[in-house]
Amino acid sequence: MTHAIVRPAVDHDLPEVLNLYRHLHPQDPELESATAERVWSTLLASGATTVIVAQVAELLVSSCTLAIVPNLSRGGRSYGVIENVVTHADYRRLGLGRRVLAHALDIAWQADCYKVLLATGSKREATLRFYEEAGFDRGGKTYFEVRRP
Repeated sequence: MTHAIVRPAVDHDLPEVLNLYRHLHPQDPELESATAERVWSTLLASGATTVIVAQVAELLVSSCTLAIVPNLSRGGRSYGVIENVVTHADYRRLGLGRRVLAHALDIAWQADCYKVLLATGSKREATLRFYEEAGFDRGGKTYFEVRRP
């Protein structure tokens, strides 16, 4: 098993996170430095989001972002939303993605979330099985999306 440290991201992780996201959406244009720094600062300071990373030596190799959303239903219990799940192509199938997801779930359960949602655009059966094996149920609710035109 690959030795990795799983932890919340910190300020100086931005360049490595941006490099890791090239494995998530390689066709996306690179963010301008000022935009990336502004968004990163907002993300880390929000108190509602945590970027979880797996680090092998000095390289960030897997990550996900957890947002905890306050909620007035379900007895006032929050819910979590996980996005941007990615593992560096050279480090896949080593359990690192599962470890960052488990860490995100631990944070959500400690925050007394009643559920955690995760959406994927992938239709690949292997990807869908990966999420199921990490504890997520397929088909529990119907998910809809609208994107800005």
